[in-house]
Amino acid sequence: MTDDKDDKSLCMRGTLNHVEIQVRDLAPAIGEWGWLLEALGWVPYQCWDEGRSWKSGDTYIVVASTRLTGSNDRRRPGLSHFAFHAGSRGDVDQLWQKGPSHGWRHLYEDRHPFAGGEDWHVAYMENSERFKIELVADDAENNEVAG
Repeated sequence: MTDDKDDKSLCMRGTLNHVEIQVRDLAPAIGEWGWLLEALGWVPYQCWDEGRSWKSGDTYIVVASTRLTGSNDRRRPGLSHFAFHAGSRGDVDQLWQKGPSHGWRHLYEDRHPFAGGEDWHVAYMENSERFKIELVADDAENNEVAG
């Protein structure tokens, strides 16, 4: 036995290890998710013919192609959306503005940036395969509401 701890022993119990997103069309998914995750500070992690992954801390997100048919529908039972801490309100607004040029469609435009509530500054978008994201401003005002 050595005094060096294995990296896995440093991970906090109960934290998320990874999420795998299955997609029909890998090329656009890599562009959409890659832009978003890298804009949020995630770094490219793994790359293979059928997928890619990005890492932040001890957590990574995989985007992989599937041979099965069908489509994602966030309104059916299952996963609804991914919510990311996105920095300041200005950061959220910048991601909202740039999202469409990277494959993300605005949701709830008539209520943006308060579609999550009057004091909750967020941006909602979905990509070409209808995966929804929520980008949450980490400002003190949002934290007081969530607190």
